[in-house]
This record gives sequence, structure tokens and C-alpha cells, in this order.
Amino acid sequence: MSIAERLIHEHARAHDWRLPEHYDEQWHPMLEYNRDLPAHPFRPFGSTVGHWMEWARLLCQLHQALERPPAWLLQDAAALFDAAVAQGWAVDGADGFVYTVDFAGLPVVTARMHWVVAEAIGAAAVLSAITGEARYGEWLGIWWRYALDHLVDTDLGSWHAELGPDNLPHAGTWSGKPDVYHAYQTVLLTSLPPAGSLVAALLAAR
Repeated sequence: MSIAERLIHEHARAHDWRLPEHYDEQWHPMLEYNRDLPAHPFRPFGSTVGHWMEWARLLCQLHQALERPPAWLLQDAAALFDAAVAQGWAVDGADGFVYTVDFAGLPVVTARMHWVVAEAIGAAAVLSAITGEARYGEWLGIWWRYALDHLVDTDLGSWHAELGPDNLPHAGTWSGKPDVYHAYQTVLLTSLPPAGSLVAALLAAR
């Protein structure tokens, strides 16, 4: 709870929901970190849109886990989700989420990473189930269709890890298919009722 409060309710909110990725030892955001390495695979410059979606989902799970959850958990989850849609989805004229934006909300790395869409699908599924708002279900359908059209490799299996702005397989940051857990997690999140964690959801579904 304290991690969510510091990172999201304090820092992300203060930066118009653009979650700072890098901090010094006193928890001061380092907004210029790695400006000269914008596509660093683990510590890119700017803010990573997929993390906004991931945190939206995590806040929902925290809401489900607590006996008396504070109202800001779902409010902040919705704000992160909306910011990711507005600043990340198709902002350069083509479908797909850009990878990173700067702290003015402008795209930096426009590659499409599969894990970002996977996190968006998971966030939409959980928010839809908890709030009942139709817009989350609509986005869920849009992003699943995008994943099926562009990311799922029906010939060789798994998902393409990275696409270029043209939505064709690309290897600017990642090569091959080094990560399957995001796709697997997405299938679970869209198949199970919302819970405090995936483990709790799986146990409840047994």
C-alpha cells in the first residue's frame, strides 16, 4: 500500500499521471535519466506507458485485497488508464501503444511492445469487472483484436515481442520472443474474476 501511495498517488499524480521511472536515493524523480539512451531495454528515458496500465491493474487488485480500500485506489487506476489511452494509443497515426513518452506527454520511442498491449488488456478486463463501465469492455475488445491481428504469431507460436510504428515485427529494443509471461498473464486476467492477486483468483476458481 505504501509503495502504491508513494509512486502513484504522490509522484504519478504530480506529473499528470506520467509515472516517473527513475529516482535518486531521496526519492526525487530523475526526469532526464537516460535521455541519451531513450530505447534502453530496462531503463528507458521518459515514462513507460505500459507501466501506467500495469499500475492501473495493480491498484485494482489492491482494492480487491483490502477490507476497507480507500477510494483513491480506483480513482487513480482510472486516471492512469485514461492517461495511457490519451497519450499512448495511436498517437502517431497508427494503431498500437507507443513505448515511451516524455514529461510533456510527447512520444519518444514509438515501437510497439507486446507487453504494453498485454498490460492494457489486463487493466481493461479488471476495471471492467470491478466498475461495470462499458468503456473498459470496449477497449478490451479493441486491444484483443489488435493483439490477434498484429502480435500473435499464428505460424511459430507466442507473441512478437516488438513491432515498429508500421506494426510489423521489429527488433530495435528486443529481438526474438524473450518474454511469454505477459501474454500468459493476460489470458488469466481475462478468464478469471478480479481478486487481490492472480494466485487468489486461481484458487477461488478451483
